[in-house]
Amino acid sequence: MIRNHSLPFPLLSDEAKEIVQAYGVWVEKSMYGKKYMGTERSTVIIGPDGKVKAVLRKVQPAEHLDVVLQALA
Repeated sequence: MIRNHSLPFPLLSDEAKEIVQAYGVWVEKSMYGKKYMGTERSTVIIGPDGKVKAVLRKVQPAEHLDVVLQALA
């Protein structure tokens, strides 16, 4: 996948759900009245120093770019 799409970053997998639980984004969701566990759509911006600069919860795709750019400014 990385080679096929020339991605300049590694892809990660969290099969044990350790990362989503640590970031608090493994949550109960609901669709058509059915409840299930899933990953909340969120963005965590981490600075070059490795510290969290911003946490954007429940982001809307149409607004996401503008919100990220504001957080990076």
